[in-house]
Amino acid sequence: MKDILDTIFSRRSIRIYDRKKLDKETITNLLKAAMAAPSGSNSRPWEFVVVTDEDKINFLRSKIKYGNYNAPAIIIVCSNLAIAQNESAYKYWVQDCSAATENLLVAAAGMGLGTCWVASYPKEDVMKLLRETLGIPEDVFPLNLIYVGYPAEEKAPRTQYDETRVHWESY
Repeated sequence: MKDILDTIFSRRSIRIYDRKKLDKETITNLLKAAMAAPSGSNSRPWEFVVVTDEDKINFLRSKIKYGNYNAPAIIIVCSNLAIAQNESAYKYWVQDCSAATENLLVAAAGMGLGTCWVASYPKEDVMKLLRETLGIPEDVFPLNLIYVGYPAEEKAPRTQYDETRVHWESY
């Protein structure tokens, strides 16, 4: 596996994918990485909906304004406060699920996969579409969709480091 910084720098939004399918073990490893994320007071409010059915993917692609990517899989990262381990999830579910998302994205880059994060929360129309299409309960919040697959485009690694945004010792 690549050096961790190289992996982080190589993680880019990929919008064009090879049509090669992902196997269940690969997707499961991505989910294991996601669930290894930190969460406030270890609340772990996350759940994931994995979509590999081509018809469902094509339907979602046609309906989500910024989600028309040809990936062979979509992972929807959700928050289910009813399963959270404690009250911290009510305040921090967005951060918790975002940490899980970032783990998934970095793991995918390390595995030679491409990903693209598309927001659903707080877009009521997108959340409603996901709930209706995928049977997500009303009290579960779909934070984002992660398109994932083998990349059919290459992008150069980058850091986007900007020294003017760093303040040492005080603002």
